[in-house]
Amino acid sequence: MRAPSPMLPASPAPAPSPAPRTRDRLRSTLSRDTLPPLALWFLTALLVAAHQGSVLTLAFPVLSLATGVWLYFVNPARYVGFVWWLWFLAPEVRRLADYGKGAFTPTSLIEIAPLAVTMVSGFSLVRYAPLLAQRRGLPVLLALSGLAYGFAIGVMSSGPLPAIYDLANWAYPILIGFHIMAHTRDYPQYRETTVNTFIYGMLVMGAYGLVQFFIMPPWDAMWMVGSDMDSQGDPVPFGVRVFSTMNSSGPFAFAMMAAMVFVMAAKHRVRWVAAAFGFFSFALSLVRSTWGGWVIAMLLQLLKSSNRVRIRIIVSALVLAGLCVPLLAIGPVAERMQARLDSLTNLSDDQSYEARHQFYAEFAKKAFTDVQGEGLGATGASTKLSSSNNGQLGQYGSFDSGVMNIPFVLGWPGTLLYLSGTLWLFARALRASFRLADDRYVSACVSIAVSIFAMLVFTNSLVGTGGLLLFSSLFSILSASHWRKLMRHKVVQAAEVID
Repeated sequence: MRAPSPMLPASPAPAPSPAPRTRDRLRSTLSRDTLPPLALWFLTALLVAAHQGSVLTLAFPVLSLATGVWLYFVNPARYVGFVWWLWFLAPEVRRLADYGKGAFTPTSLIEIAPLAVTMVSGFSLVRYAPLLAQRRGLPVLLALSGLAYGFAIGVMSSGPLPAIYDLANWAYPILIGFHIMAHTRDYPQYRETTVNTFIYGMLVMGAYGLVQFFIMPPWDAMWMVGSDMDSQGDPVPFGVRVFSTMNSSGPFAFAMMAAMVFVMAAKHRVRWVAAAFGFFSFALSLVRSTWGGWVIAMLLQLLKSSNRVRIRIIVSALVLAGLCVPLLAIGPVAERMQARLDSLTNLSDDQSYEARHQFYAEFAKKAFTDVQGEGLGATGASTKLSSSNNGQLGQYGSFDSGVMNIPFVLGWPGTLLYLSGTLWLFARALRASFRLADDRYVSACVSIAVSIFAMLVFTNSLVGTGGLLLFSSLFSILSASHWRKLMRHKVVQAAEVID
């Protein structure tokens, strides 16, 4: 046999196949991440199909909490995505459970599920407490100190239950943000999870929003009648302000606004289909403040993007307009849209504007001169838990101004601490974003954060869905900045090793 010539290179050895242990570990990780949430939604669908509303009312929050705790420890990034899906879908699960029981229930345990699972992120404060003493953690400490003050006042003035519920609503956006910052090393995974969640969430909620507007499912109609949601329109086809799978058109519009901004950071082929459904339903929500917020966000995207990305944004906007505007300009859809658009220019006939103008004129002095503050639990849905209100909204259950809500609830000491932390965080994130101009996800987060701040005039956008978007965006920017520093440090270390 001829020996191989020493002048010829030896044939490369075939690449070794992945070790069975590596494949098993990957398969185990995927199953641990995906099976619990899939099992939850599958069981929920079975109980809905079987009209077992009473069982679902008890099982859904328990199983959701168990799934959330599991994901928090097994895959912290996917936990954040699960939190968003609960906020997107739990209100619809509640309505289907009531429909299965055949009766509307004023309060439902299912509504507690998103809040309880989101509060699991509070574990991160304990596990990563040393971060609070660092420069990037001090804004969190300030903001939480302001909420602690408001909670102490609220317990004395409104009672423990309203104060605890309101504290959770104010605190969970900050807790989720801190959780994201604590896992800086996994920033790419958090970025991918968030974008995926919003793109597919927009597809699901946008499509269902059209079903709701054109057909009006009976479970949604029953909920609108039972909860006296007059502000959402009429529970009939073509008469509703679309709120899709969420509790009302306001939170739904926040979610759709953010999703349409995240389209610019996504690479999914389905994103344009999702954007078409989302834009249509977003328009039919008739939430003017969020329309304005979306315009602000897109203008910021244009300013911060390169010329190539600007062209992409403009072309995308033209395509969406070409698809959706003709559909929004015919039949009963056009009538609803025209009436809402007319209110933007004819403010004298706008009842909503008049009511808000009167509220500002009459209440501003009381809100800004209440030094002590009324405490957490004095406004919003938490007033239902007060023993004196018998499950009904209290005197300040509907509060249409975030600018006045914050000092009215937190008083001067709490407001100073809370806003100092929030504005410090906002300034740091904004400054960091200029160093990350090539990260489209960061650009989307900046646009969302600025637009949400602009909407404080109309609603307290620092809590609830708006707050969750705001603080998640700000902390994601800081996480991206810190992750970039870590990557540079690794590159320098690798270069030193080679030398």
